[in-house]
Amino acid sequence: MKITNNFGMPQPFVDFAINDKYSKGKADISVTTLIDSPKIRLMKEKHDHEIEVDAVDMVWALFGTAVHSVLENSKQSNDVITEERLYQEIDGWVLSGAVDRQEIKDDQVTIVDYKVTSVWSVIYGKPEWENQLNCYAFLVANKIGLSKRNVNSLKICAILRDWNRRDAERKEDYPKAPIVFVDVPLWDHEKASKYIKERMALHQEAQILSDLHGDVGLCSDEDMWKKNDTWAVKKKGQKRAIRVLDSYQEAVDYVKWHSETDKAYVPIKKHTYEIELRVGEYTRCGNYCSVADFCNQHKERII
Repeated sequence: MKITNNFGMPQPFVDFAINDKYSKGKADISVTTLIDSPKIRLMKEKHDHEIEVDAVDMVWALFGTAVHSVLENSKQSNDVITEERLYQEIDGWVLSGAVDRQEIKDDQVTIVDYKVTSVWSVIYGKPEWENQLNCYAFLVANKIGLSKRNVNSLKICAILRDWNRRDAERKEDYPKAPIVFVDVPLWDHEKASKYIKERMALHQEAQILSDLHGDVGLCSDEDMWKKNDTWAVKKKGQKRAIRVLDSYQEAVDYVKWHSETDKAYVPIKKHTYEIELRVGEYTRCGNYCSVADFCNQHKERII
């Protein structure tokens, strides 16, 4: 990966970006890669020396690393384990995951993962948090010497980079502090095992196709963070929608209601309405995917 500095970032930031080498340890795949798109993993490997990332885009990664370092090096009690990388063989591949914090009390384990993130993520939630932490729970449960301990709680410690005190005071659903804990649903062991095996099979099948045919497959709508399609109701000939609805049937019902209202209350000025499908944005592809420039799936959609 090539690091650029198009915005004139201070050299220490650039040096961090250049030297930031994430390692999955002695494993075939990490938890964070397992829960992500097989296509993106394969394309990152294929185009590693061509991918360009600007140092400015890694500022929050630097902040996250600093937070982890401070918390890891702070004084810990004997019933806390920090930054432990765990391994587990799953169907021929070794899976690894680095667990930020394990709090042990009366043979019960609480897993805490630190995230430097946005207020939006805390308010609306992120499905990948649930997937990631339940994979960690699976690894902890299978760790040698923990056969008598149970993981009973999963938490995100969210450090909010865009927190605003004024919004916290005015908005009911806004986080009340710049650091908050978010409870994550805990799966039973069977569900976690099934999920991990399914994801592992997905990556292994993609690897075989890539090795044999050079085919990296396709990303799913979920992989591309696709927003839901909507249907816009417009007066014929106008660009601006008078209403945007979540389903076609809702749009049809709205047009029917609005047409009847026009007849009843505005008999002289009648309108003709049309319904326009607005395809949901593929949020990740345009803004957050480092291999978008090499992706035919993305290029074909924007032509």
